[in-house]
Amino acid sequence: MALPHVDYLLTQSPPLLLGPTGYLLSRFSKARWIFNVSDLWPESGLRLGALQDGPWLRLARVLEAFCYRRAWVVTGQSQEILNDISSRFPGQATYHLVGGADTKQFSPRARSDAMRRALAPGRQCIAIYVGLHGLAQGLDQVVDAAALLRRDDQLVVVFVGDGVERERIVNRGRALGLTNVRFLPPCRHEDVPALLASADIALVPLRGHIPGAVPSKLYEAMASGLPVILSADGEAAQIVREARAGIVVAPGDAAGLARALADLGADSDRRQDLGRRARQAAEAQFNREVILDRFIDFLEAHVATNDL
Repeated sequence: MALPHVDYLLTQSPPLLLGPTGYLLSRFSKARWIFNVSDLWPESGLRLGALQDGPWLRLARVLEAFCYRRAWVVTGQSQEILNDISSRFPGQATYHLVGGADTKQFSPRARSDAMRRALAPGRQCIAIYVGLHGLAQGLDQVVDAAALLRRDDQLVVVFVGDGVERERIVNRGRALGLTNVRFLPPCRHEDVPALLASADIALVPLRGHIPGAVPSKLYEAMASGLPVILSADGEAAQIVREARAGIVVAPGDAAGLARALADLGADSDRRQDLGRRARQAAEAQFNREVILDRFIDFLEAHVATNDL
């Protein structure tokens, strides 16, 4: 079947295996191929233990190099990702395509008293994690922090989502006898803005240093006007610190995470101040509509040229 001509074709990575398919489709459709990297793979898989040194890792590196070398431009969600690619593949054109958030959909105005009661009836402060319960998130540190705060009857930690680690994390919370933790099933995507806006603190944890990782949930929490407790380093930590939008804790530091939760849980004025700054930064720097408009302008500026 003949493919229509298009100017650009974009492939998302990971999964890295989509790369060759995107490249072939771009050749058949005579499009310029854009390779969008939201996570450095296989490096992230190696750091998380999902990949081991061996033939599969070597094959993944060959595939990664093929994608970077063949792409018309490589876009990345963080500058750290692009710096890594540029250091290994000098001369490859790159573009910083920040994920951002829909600041109209994710907004403090999405707050719902009914949603808040459903999240944690009777609690004055709700710290929420919404998203994948996977290896990269390191949710053990959040459960361990909650265990250190088990005597605080005003703070509750709410997990919403699913993933390969969910059952183990739920069982861990039960084994510790925690009454200040709630595990809720995955929700509809359209309910996430209200979930975030109806809480008081957003939790954005990572298991360890993952080069270039900036979780999309960080932007959504900031757009929702929530103060963020981030367990991460690198560019994600820089974003929170520069915006003065929350507290940064070293990955895996459950005691530090507990202190941050206790401090914000007891200080509503500080929560409001950090949340206000988070919202301002989201509107000024991470508004997805503005980000996409700029990317479209970039593409339109090059559509009739032969070089970048």
